[in-house]
Amino acid sequence: MSITTAEEKARLRPLLRAQLSAMPEDARRAEDDTLFSAFLSLPEVEQAHTLLLFCGMGAEPDTSRLFAPLLARGKRIVLPRMLPGRQMEVRQFYPDHPLAMHPFGILEPDECSPLIAPEDIDLVLVPALCYDKKGFRLGMGGGYYDRWLTRYSGPAMGLCREGLLQNALPFEPHDRPVDVVITPTQVIRAK
Repeated sequence: MSITTAEEKARLRPLLRAQLSAMPEDARRAEDDTLFSAFLSLPEVEQAHTLLLFCGMGAEPDTSRLFAPLLARGKRIVLPRMLPGRQMEVRQFYPDHPLAMHPFGILEPDECSPLIAPEDIDLVLVPALCYDKKGFRLGMGGGYYDRWLTRYSGPAMGLCREGLLQNALPFEPHDRPVDVVITPTQVIRAK
């Protein structure tokens, strides 16, 4: 009996989470330094005015460390806000405005922050457990970004820890690969 792509993704998630959890915190922080340096040096980041980031949680890269250097460059940072029905919206981030904790444990702007349309975003950093060399990702399984990305046509990037880069991940017709995958040792232009 063959398994579906969704079942294969579900099988991979706990294996990758275990691999991430086993990584010492100081090693994750050192990888974050390298990932963030590579991200900040990309011409797409330099050219972008409005960037959709996310607040990394758990063993994800601590992307909040990107906020200060990007704001210092005059960039506008926007963050996702999870909605009922597995939908997502994007709202502006202000460093002096506290973020709210979503029940999933994600820090996000509240409904008082300005809503930002997908066409007003120049670059998206998409979270994932891992990526493959073609830019496909294995997310957490909620589909929030998959649904939102159908309305976004600009460049998308992903950060991938070194030991988690895959040759090929299972993907479904609705999965949109990112344009650039950044690892601690390489920048892969998938498109």
